[in-house]
Amino acid sequence: MKKDQMVSRRRVLLGGAVVLAVAGQVGLYAVEPTANRGAPHKGAPTPGAPARTGAAGPPPRTRQPVRASSYRLQPLTGYGPPRRAPLRTPVRRAPILSLSGLGRRMVLTFDDGPDPRYTPGILSTLRRHDVRAMFFVCGGMAAANKDLLREMADDGHVIGNHTWSHPLLTSLSRSAVRDEIESTSELIEKTVGEPPLWFRAPYGAWNRSTFQIGAELGMEPLAWTVDTEDWTTPGTGTIVTRVIDGAAPGVVVLSHDAGGDRSQSVAALRRYLPDLLKEGYGITVPRRRRI
Repeated sequence: MKKDQMVSRRRVLLGGAVVLAVAGQVGLYAVEPTANRGAPHKGAPTPGAPARTGAAGPPPRTRQPVRASSYRLQPLTGYGPPRRAPLRTPVRRAPILSLSGLGRRMVLTFDDGPDPRYTPGILSTLRRHDVRAMFFVCGGMAAANKDLLREMADDGHVIGNHTWSHPLLTSLSRSAVRDEIESTSELIEKTVGEPPLWFRAPYGAWNRSTFQIGAELGMEPLAWTVDTEDWTTPGTGTIVTRVIDGAAPGVVVLSHDAGGDRSQSVAALRRYLPDLLKEGYGITVPRRRRI
């Protein structure tokens, strides 16, 4: 056999091997037959999703086309970024007193409710000016007024945990503290569909147990910057003055919508809220997102 004939035959054989190898790869990544495309199978890419290549695992034993899902790593979780483990809420040593990064905006908070005598008036004023506030509710009050709790959520207000019965937490055992906080979070979640992400200790009395348990339940501890002391019923004008004088970026204002006669608190909000807005302050709420 001549030398040039031997070279030509060797090229033919090599070319056939390459064709077979390519055919094997095409079979590995082949899509399903057209007749099966009407409804994508579980794990199949959605239209427009980037194709996956280079899946790990041994090659198939035959060169027949296989279902796309048969060679992927299991379990298949989708085509978005991989899910991360939920972030843990840090255990703080002191509550948050004010909120930075809000610009010329403030946060209004109301404790102890909901109370059908006063909460509706506060909700009405907030709705009239299209602003959102935070309500730190007590479980016992919320259980008796679930309609108001739902109204808060429907209006876009942030619902926080203020324990079940408003006790002095620092005088309770750890198990009792947990029961007060956890039972309230469970009620809020069952009523509005989401657990609270903020917690406030009654009387502002915090200790290590309250910080730890709150963090374990995914809540940040929020205190306040300006105390209106409306619980002393000092008069509507005095409450208004305290809020206006204390106004500043990131300030958290403490008021009440239950726990006693709160008619002054309701009337004061009607006066100081439009004044704050005229002075260029925005009223906002902090947002946290459970991952």
